Amino acid sequence: MSPQDRNQDKERIEPQTPPLHELGQKRSNRGWLVLLVALVVVGALLSSGIWSRVKARTTLKAETAQVALTAVSVVSPKQTAPAEEIILPGNVQPFITSPIYARTNGYLKKWYFDIGAHVKNGQLLAVIETPEVDQQLQQARSNLSTAQANLELAAITKSRYQGLLKTNAVSQQDADNAVGTYNANKAIVEADQAAVQQYAALVSFEKVYAPFDGVITARNTDIGDLINSGSSASVKTDLFHIAQPGTLRVYVNVPEEYSRGIKIGMTADLALAEFPGRTFQGKLVRTSDAINMTTRTLLIEIDVANPTGTLLTGSYAEVHLKVAAQLSTFIIPVNTLIFRSDGLRVGLVKDGKVTLTAVTPGHDFGNTIEIVSGLKLDDQVIINPPDSIVTGQQVQIVQATLPGDIQ
Repeated sequence: MSPQDRNQDKERIEPQTPPLHELGQKRSNRGWLVLLVALVVVGALLSSGIWSRVKARTTLKAETAQVALTAVSVVSPKQTAPAEEIILPGNVQPFITSPIYARTNGYLKKWYFDIGAHVKNGQLLAVIETPEVDQQLQQARSNLSTAQANLELAAITKSRYQGLLKTNAVSQQDADNAVGTYNANKAIVEADQAAVQQYAALVSFEKVYAPFDGVITARNTDIGDLINSGSSASVKTDLFHIAQPGTLRVYVNVPEEYSRGIKIGMTADLALAEFPGRTFQGKLVRTSDAINMTTRTLLIEIDVANPTGTLLTGSYAEVHLKVAAQLSTFIIPVNTLIFRSDGLRVGLVKDGKVTLTAVTPGHDFGNTIEIVSGLKLDDQVIINPPDSIVTGQQVQIVQATLPGDIQ
């Protein structure tokens, strides 16, 4: 083998080594790449930490601001119906009721009907014994007989004197005296007749009769009791009380604010404690047409048919009246009201801010109250507002109540 061939084989077997400067340059590039990756990783870690801290701080700030807001509950006003039902107390009374007094003095001899008895007009209820009146009637009749006898004698004398006067047998004076005596006796007779009629009427009052068909609701006397005349100045004795319950009158005092909605002819429903779950219908027949200055109410009368006597007189009734509403009003709970020195207010929430609005109250229903003016249907009214609440204050709504949920 020639030296040239050996060199060629040696070149094939032994790899060629790159120069030292190329080798250093490759190592430098690899170091920079590792450093760049490390910087990117460190930057990513720093950015992630900073971002998480910024995000946490922002969240904390937002939550702090949210917690700092006053939490409130709101309710929407409930609009009243066109016809509002009001419930008022009523007194049930008989259509006709009357105490029965005596018209003469005496002692009760006998009574014929007790409480609960149904009597007819003109039926005898009791008899009073009045011996003094009987004697006075007898004396008056005797006086009348005497006066009538004197009148007959005076009439004869007058006729005789008038006949004698024609022949001048008596003077004109004597004839005039006879005529005067006749006229005087005639007046006495008329007076005695009136006295007889008076005592006869008093004797007729010994019998007490029912003035109308009805029911005896009270008997305040018994046999032997001293009876004083109802026309005397002494203590009067009402023997009986009689009532006519076929039709009942129910008197109701309607508050002044409802008086404009009261119309004659409207119907009313009556509820009584002794008839749970049952109502009786009546008709409004008349009003007093005047507001009572003491109670500020309008007195109305409702008539209720009671042919079978189911309802008892003197009962207490709840009268349900449907009165047409004069204005469109709203109902809100009473715990939404704010009492300030400048008037009644409610707090409204709009766009997260409070607005204190003046309102005009109507009827107070206990847990709720009517608002005549100052509200709209879509308002959100704050329930139980704090005393420190002011207009413009930021609040957070935590609970909203629908209008139908107002109790």
